[in-house]
Amino acid sequence: MRRGYYFKNSIAFVFLVVCFCFISVLIISILKVPDAAMPFYKNIKMLKASGNGDSLGTFGNMMIQMLPEDLAFTVFIPSETAFERDLRLHTNDSLVGEKMNDTYAVISRVLGFSAVPRILDSVTVPAGEEVSYDSLSGFTLFISKDVGGRVLVVNGVESERVDIRRGKLVVHVMDGVIMDAEFEQSVQSDDDFD
Repeated sequence: MRRGYYFKNSIAFVFLVVCFCFISVLIISILKVPDAAMPFYKNIKMLKASGNGDSLGTFGNMMIQMLPEDLAFTVFIPSETAFERDLRLHTNDSLVGEKMNDTYAVISRVLGFSAVPRILDSVTVPAGEEVSYDSLSGFTLFISKDVGGRVLVVNGVESERVDIRRGKLVVHVMDGVIMDAEFEQSVQSDDDFD
């Protein structure tokens, strides 16, 4: 074989460059795949681990799973009783069959109303003042502390537990669902009008 043949023949040279680029992209993508698969696996394990003391419940964990792990957010998650009382979501029947997609749609909508893209601990809210932040959906959240300074109040909804840390996330469990009037009207049942 002649020396320098591949550099003189343009078709052979282009073929070598394309093969080299293809192999490089293939190797890089193989090395990146575990990074994409790991957070999903962690989220599944987190959903199953609901026996710890700061458990957020099934729907609360579903909301946390929808957020990226590497960004800082503050989330005002409704308690399990608030999900049942205000949104009529029950863990035994809302996560089966055809209701699963509807449940995910409702929870993702609630997440848009109740997540703020910044860290907001209860100590950062000044006592006696009301601060406002825009949620992910653009809904304005008015946040204040009650007279004792221990309970956060967000758009009139009081917190049950505050400052729960989940990685870079700060979670506050609320005694109600933070939502706008249009969404509230859409989730009300016919029984509410009687």
